Amino acid sequence: MSYERMKEQEQKLKEAIEELMNRAQQSDAQEDAQYGKDGQGEEPLPEELKRRHDRLAKIQAAKARLEERQAEADRKNGRHPEDGQRRGDGAGRPFKRPFGVPEDKAQDNFTDPQSRIMKMGGSFEQCDNAQAVVDANSQLIVAIGLGNNAADNEHLVPMVEAVKENFGELPQRVLGDSGFRGEASFVKLEEHKGMEGLVALGREGKKQAASNPKEYPATVRMAERLGSKEGQAHYRRRKAIVEPVFGWIKHVMGFRQFSFRGIEKVDGEWGLVCLAVNLRRMWVLQ
Repeated sequence: MSYERMKEQEQKLKEAIEELMNRAQQSDAQEDAQYGKDGQGEEPLPEELKRRHDRLAKIQAAKARLEERQAEADRKNGRHPEDGQRRGDGAGRPFKRPFGVPEDKAQDNFTDPQSRIMKMGGSFEQCDNAQAVVDANSQLIVAIGLGNNAADNEHLVPMVEAVKENFGELPQRVLGDSGFRGEASFVKLEEHKGMEGLVALGREGKKQAASNPKEYPATVRMAERLGSKEGQAHYRRRKAIVEPVFGWIKHVMGFRQFSFRGIEKVDGEWGLVCLAVNLRRMWVLQ
């Protein structure tokens, strides 16, 4: 449900609950006057009223999640609850929305609030974002991750560090498609000495605009590595290393969607799927 519709439904449910409560109180008063009070204390809520109470609670919880998420995003953008309705940049331009108030079209899912709506081909689906690092020689999955952000770039560094945690050392080289690009991630990759990062800066076959070396020095260095003959030769292998593994998961094992809800359960399911792929692959390698 969208934030705008949540606000509408919240108001309608409150009005319906108030009306039902008034009717129930009038009915109770009439029965007490006719039959006398039975002295049994509070009676349970009528089913119709309870159903509306439960629905209102769900909507208010979802509304609060959206507002909390928006407040976190606002803080990351440098805003704070006391900033008022206007920017403190000297121009005094008004903000589009008060602090922590989502856009009307922002949505939340009642049954799986930890997942997010993501674009899948030509449609939008409720999703989690599963990650896997694949070894170039064996095509075994050597690290996995899961998140609810459609963008991949926040996973680049954590996945490299997961490989180190699993094996006690960094990979010699990391290949990633353009979904993993980002100046901040490139800077952190360069902090891992002895490891080469080769992450595409755009779609293959498309000429990329040059980055500003003062603003994006790590991106410029990445472009230089990708532009060398050696870098091109290494990066060319990326598709043949990782894409077949996702092909095995989807087409051989037939795994195309998660069966659980909640990021912790989905993370466990993804671990089992990758374990199954590795067992099949190890059998082939033997």
